[in-house]
Amino acid sequence: MRRHQSMAISFVAFITATKMPRLHQHEEEKFFLNARGQKEPLPSLLDAPTKQLSVVVPSYHEETRLPVMMDEALSYLEKRQKQDPKFTYEVIVVDDGSKDQTSKVAFRYCQEYGSDKVRVITLVKNRGKGGAVRTGIFSSRGRKILMADADGATKFPDIEKLEKGLDDLQPWPDDMAIACGSRAHLEQDSIAQRSYFRTLLMYGFHFLVWFLCVKGIRDTQCGFKLFTREAAVRTFSALHIERWAFDVELLYIAQFFKIPIAEIAVNWTEIEGSKLVPFWSWVQMGKDLLFIRLRYMTGAWRLEHARKKK
Repeated sequence: MRRHQSMAISFVAFITATKMPRLHQHEEEKFFLNARGQKEPLPSLLDAPTKQLSVVVPSYHEETRLPVMMDEALSYLEKRQKQDPKFTYEVIVVDDGSKDQTSKVAFRYCQEYGSDKVRVITLVKNRGKGGAVRTGIFSSRGRKILMADADGATKFPDIEKLEKGLDDLQPWPDDMAIACGSRAHLEQDSIAQRSYFRTLLMYGFHFLVWFLCVKGIRDTQCGFKLFTREAAVRTFSALHIERWAFDVELLYIAQFFKIPIAEIAVNWTEIEGSKLVPFWSWVQMGKDLLFIRLRYMTGAWRLEHARKKK
């Protein structure tokens, strides 16, 4: 009986899988508005980099929290550029189909700093955090690409810790490396402030991540990750998951291709306004983890096509 149930679940995972990940783009999502409000075509991740750093900020109903994060990030980036004129950057805010004023709030920074430094991509429909991050990554111009949450929970200057983590991984195979911000060192303090039920869910999720997908990374879900451009191309080109569990698949792909990964402790503060609904979000992520494993195991999703040719 259990064998039949297992086979049925694997079959469902196989037949519901999309064969190849595609970047679905509505016509309006192929452009951004410059500071004068004129449409300009977005660049491609496959183009040669023209900035040292791209910062991708997925945003969904973030009109209230986004300004705090943007003020801190841009203050840091502008100060760094003044200290080192060779340092160049861009911040890409991806509005994931918000119904509030997220895009308008973000566009004010474009008007203040110019569209060479701040760009806003507005998705026609909500895709999920993974879909928003992927859209921003594929429009990035940086040699290194940082994904950072719109709530500003991680202090932006901690990017220097991630940069050092990347450097410590050198030499990078095929110029690929990833540094993941981590809150694992704060786990005991967070447990003391959480309910028993939420703590149980957290441990259950961590076990499933370890058992099904990713070994050796204690915190897969921190939204502060730094990629070399080559690592971003390799991992995001193969990404299927567009909702909350996308980080896990991303790291699963990275480990498959033996991309070096550093896990770096960062400062983190819980910010009110989380979009996660505790129980149902964990159920959705648990299902996604199971399907990630089954779809790669059954061959519905394949990574061999991206292997380096010898």
